[in-house]
Amino acid sequence: MEIKITGENVRVPVSVMNINGNIDSATYQVFQAKAEELIEDGTLYLLVDFTDVPYISSAGLRALHSIFNKLRSLHQDVDDDELRKKMKSGEYKSPYLKVSNLSNDVRGVFELSGFETYIEIHENTQKALASF
Repeated sequence: MEIKITGENVRVPVSVMNINGNIDSATYQVFQAKAEELIEDGTLYLLVDFTDVPYISSAGLRALHSIFNKLRSLHQDVDDDELRKKMKSGEYKSPYLKVSNLSNDVRGVFELSGFETYIEIHENTQKALASF
């Protein structure tokens, strides 16, 4: 797996992670470590571009959820109880972690696992950046 990082200044500064390769048990730690490094270096808004990701496993999803939690701890936008209620009712989407360019297979995994209930999925990078 290769990871390329770019910075975009929209309404807020956004770090964009362009992933090339599967995010699975063999690679999730690299993905998670790079995202955590960005966060430690000051990233508050993160877009993960899945254009070149043909597959994500449960390990990759756990890494993405961990990244969500790290960013959420920096923002404190809602408390845990409110978050659960809003997620259950479909009223909550992360304002600081978004994904774009998911293949049909990866989108299916996101939907099956329920990640689309709290992480916005955008059809392309430009629309995702405009949503921040």
